Amino acid sequence: MSAVPAAPADRATPVRRLTVLYDADCALCTFLRDWLVRQSQLVPLELVPASSEEARRRFPGLDHRTTLDEITVVGDSGQVYRGAAAWIVTLWALREQRPLAHRLSTPAGARLAKGAVLAAAKWRGAQWGPGRWGGGVYRQSDGWTYDPSRGWSYTGPGCVGGSCPTG
Repeated sequence: MSAVPAAPADRATPVRRLTVLYDADCALCTFLRDWLVRQSQLVPLELVPASSEEARRRFPGLDHRTTLDEITVVGDSGQVYRGAAAWIVTLWALREQRPLAHRLSTPAGARLAKGAVLAAAKWRGAQWGPGRWGGGVYRQSDGWTYDPSRGWSYTGPGCVGGSCPTG
């Protein structure tokens, strides 16, 4: 597993807890979050919406915009895992998936894990990619809200009473 440490970490430092940052506005991400919480955990997983106030408070040194683009897992000693390495360490934390994580941490397994992460990213991109209505994900943190009877509405910073300055 490759990790991009946020701070220098001793390789012998045990991992006692992992925080999984997931995109709360992504159907696939929330499905996987729900699956993770139902699994028996050898290492406790905390699931926190990426780029949320909680994530920003807990991990001020992270680039929170990128945590929305790819899965990011943070170890309790400051280790930061992204992409395939993040999935492998998350599977490693689960009782039933630890043998799979060990297989995926080999060079051949890492290629398979990377392929799975790329396939998930492609699926996510197809949901909101170019040519699709909206062209991107509407996020509550950006000021968007959805009402089934009225559709999407935007109330960004500086917008009061339904009107926004046009500058």
